[in-house]
Amino acid sequence: MNEIKQLYAIVHGRVQGVSFRYYTVQTARTLGLTGWVRNLPDGTVEVLAEGPCPPLEQLLAWLHEGSPSAVVKQVRYEWRDASGEYRDFRTRYFND
Repeated sequence: MNEIKQLYAIVHGRVQGVSFRYYTVQTARTLGLTGWVRNLPDGTVEVLAEGPCPPLEQLLAWLHEGSPSAVVKQVRYEWRDASGEYRDFRTRYFND
């Protein structure tokens, strides 16, 4: 049985202005995950995704690589219990 979990991650490196959010949304949707991605004022990207563990692990592996123009230096992440509040995966903005 695939337990539903939440992955929370902060991605460091050259990850803004390189379509990182766009590719994260596409990857997460392809994997059937819900949640969001957004840029933070400090130049990092914040990701919150929910779904079964195997696709979340695939997303985490992808976050370490990033979009074609990104340079990922570090991914800090933690596993949490899923909230179940998200219906799709989308881009959010810092003031959301």
